[in-house]
Amino acid sequence: MTWLIILGFALASSIDNLGVGISYGIRGIRIGLSSNFLVAIICFLFSATGIFFGQWLSKVLPGIFPILAGAFFLFVIGIRIILLAAPRKQRISQEVTSDEKPIKAFTEILEYPEKADVDKSGDIGLAEAIILGIALSVNALTNGLGAGLLGLSPFVISLAAAIGSFITVWAGVALGGKVAAIRIGSFTIGQFGTILSGILLVVIATSALL
Repeated sequence: MTWLIILGFALASSIDNLGVGISYGIRGIRIGLSSNFLVAIICFLFSATGIFFGQWLSKVLPGIFPILAGAFFLFVIGIRIILLAAPRKQRISQEVTSDEKPIKAFTEILEYPEKADVDKSGDIGLAEAIILGIALSVNALTNGLGAGLLGLSPFVISLAAAIGSFITVWAGVALGGKVAAIRIGSFTIGQFGTILSGILLVVIATSALL
């Protein structure tokens, strides 16, 4: 059961990366192995930071409260991710006009992934990979906090999240235009992945209380 939870955390932390990778594949933007590896390292560090902070909180909070708080935290995040999937779909039509606007927040990269290619070179360099890595690792940070409250292993969870990040970015870029037109119901592959990550967090939160 523990390994299923670890796998669930890895998928929930990195599945957004698949959508970003697909977006790059469609636009012909490349992410080299070194840049992708740097993104994975940032994901590992963010995840570990969240877990260690969660473990610290678990020592401060009394009794069973850390488990309840961790489960509630993950449940709320999961529901929020699911609810945000539809608004993200509606904003896709704005991507064309967004190209000329500067990055105002790291979270904008999840909506408009092409903004990470600051110099418009068609290739994500190491400096740009840092920006991309921070944007993609926000989920790993918040998920890590919940994992820490539940008492899960910092190294194993963080390593799984990093590996998941590397694989999903690579797979997304490789698939690119091949799956761009594929829809699951009214959602694209990337949007469906976002909903799936939210569902996984809700499942993990529920299983922690059983």
